[in-house]
Amino acid sequence: MSNLPSLKTREVVDILFAAGFAKVRTKGSHIRLVKGARYVTVPFKSKGTIPTGTFMNIVRQSGISQEKFLSLRRKQN
Repeated sequence: MSNLPSLKTREVVDILFAAGFAKVRTKGSHIRLVKGARYVTVPFKSKGTIPTGTFMNIVRQSGISQEKFLSLRRKQN
């Protein structure tokens, strides 16, 4: 996917919750989520969006395809 949407941290965390991830801990400005053996770390910024590279890394860590990740976003709206 070449045109990735800019997502806020809260949106990304909500999508991961919808995918079955659970919050393990918060340390500083990062949230750690787990699902089985997969861990995802999301930097939590109250304002602004997640940079594209960071977003791609979150998607990779989660093991969910970009299409599935974004379809979960559409279901949230």
